[in-house]
Amino acid sequence: MVINIQKRQFKRRIFEKKKEEFESKLLDLARVTRVTAGGRRLRFRAAMVIGDKKGRVGFGIAKGKDVAQAVEKATRVAKKNLITVPTVEDTIPHPVEAKFGAARIMLKPQRKGRGLVAGGTIRVICTLAGIKNISSKIIGRTGNKINNAKATIKALKELKHATASTETKT
Repeated sequence: MVINIQKRQFKRRIFEKKKEEFESKLLDLARVTRVTAGGRRLRFRAAMVIGDKKGRVGFGIAKGKDVAQAVEKATRVAKKNLITVPTVEDTIPHPVEAKFGAARIMLKPQRKGRGLVAGGTIRVICTLAGIKNISSKIIGRTGNKINNAKATIKALKELKHATASTETKT
């Protein structure tokens, strides 16, 4: 009795992971509660910052029934709210201040090699925007990450593109 053993060659499909266009960072995650007649309804609120480190950055907030859903929704919102940040030699073209709610922030350009002198929320946003040399200060007394993030985005929106006259001054 001859047993015919066939080798089966399975075609291996090589799936290349599509490289993400943006890096994302979870800025804040909170469990929020809504009290109804039947009891408490729990949801999660996620605040996400996305950026490509080449001058584009976005911020989004969303709620979901679980953490994964909230993060996914917030990332989608952040992609819709993308802004382009003008940079000159890895820094911003001029000093800028912005206020959102109780949050007030100040951003100043720095010379090359100084680094990212920023705390918390501003550091995350500037890193994902691709700004390498900047000095910042949260002037407002609030520690609210969402308001600080919105104030930072507002400040980056106020930046004017560098002209030839500002490039010769730096």
